[in-house]
Amino acid sequence: MTGRSVAVIISGFFTVAMAYGIRYGYGMLLPEMLPEWGISKAQAGIVYTAYFITYTIFTPLLGALSDRFDNRVILASFTTILACGALLMPLADGVVTAGLFFSVAGLGHAACWAPVMALVQRWVPEKRKGMVLSIVGMGVGLSIPLWSFLLPIIVAAYDWRAGWGCMGISGMGVAVLNAVLVRNPPVAAADKTAIRGNPFTGNETAYRELFRQKPLWIIGFSYLMIGFNVMIPFSFVSVYAREALLLSYAAATRFVAVIATVGIFSQLTLGLLSDIFGRIRMLICCAIFMAVGCLGASLSASAWALYASMAVYGMGYGAVWPLYAAAASDFFPKNRAGSVVGIWTVFVGGGFVVAPVLGGWVIDTTGSYFWTFLMGTTSGVVSALLLTPMIRGVMRDA
Repeated sequence: MTGRSVAVIISGFFTVAMAYGIRYGYGMLLPEMLPEWGISKAQAGIVYTAYFITYTIFTPLLGALSDRFDNRVILASFTTILACGALLMPLADGVVTAGLFFSVAGLGHAACWAPVMALVQRWVPEKRKGMVLSIVGMGVGLSIPLWSFLLPIIVAAYDWRAGWGCMGISGMGVAVLNAVLVRNPPVAAADKTAIRGNPFTGNETAYRELFRQKPLWIIGFSYLMIGFNVMIPFSFVSVYAREALLLSYAAATRFVAVIATVGIFSQLTLGLLSDIFGRIRMLICCAIFMAVGCLGASLSASAWALYASMAVYGMGYGAVWPLYAAAASDFFPKNRAGSVVGIWTVFVGGGFVVAPVLGGWVIDTTGSYFWTFLMGTTSGVVSALLLTPMIRGVMRDA
């Protein structure tokens, strides 16, 4: 790999790390924000949903644009927007303002996954794709434990508003990094020059062809189920540990750190194995780990049981994102990877949008976290079942 490809990988790593740190920072700060805002779990879920609505709407557009426009401009601009959304959160005083400000962050995050993973894939050799995408995805696994360690310290010294401020400042730093390091690959640059007169020429036909492909729909619906599954622990495990297990705020945030830390090992192992045994097989393994982790959480009556459950969950969670991204160029032309990941993000976004509100409503209604975590188990099992026919040779595997 060239020095420029390494620079793009570094930029992608920090972009993903920053974006997911802010995304899941909401769940980590929620135990401190809830008493001041005086809102229900369902209302807290609405704020999260606002984030994912803008994220889901704009990700397909930005995924398509990343196939044709200057990625440096896209990534630098939208990481700035994401940072601004985080910096606005200290001004929030309830559902309406928090939802509005966090939706700005969701808009910024729309450029921090599909365009990043598509760009990295174009810069690296095919035989190293799974490994490199897992390395970029490790940004998530490293940033979440880091913020789970820093946020309790920041909150203890100041308050939850300072936590948002620190995350927003980190986002501004990543925006500068993207402006300096990101470049389009030479082939992509030539393609863009050839269609400069109308950058959307041919898109309608290309999308019609994509929508006719069964892998797009099967993997998409599997991704939707994973999206629902992910938002259950990341929305509620810290609050569950605080309210049901009566742990301190600092201890409650550590469960998210366990998921992310184990996730690093998952990326290094399942990401590498996916280059050998195929993306679909490893995605099924991820879904099973995540289903079992949620089941364990639903039955956990102690901190140690919850730690063990989140460790199992992390084995699936860590690798699932880069594996779905890598599957895009396994089943579709490489120059359409950004568009495919963008389309799949609409599916996963559906799960993101529904899970926090529905999960919060179930907790408010039943007074228990059991059924909400059990919904996470069900969605993980369904995700695995949807992918199973692809292993049996119905369609080409990686």
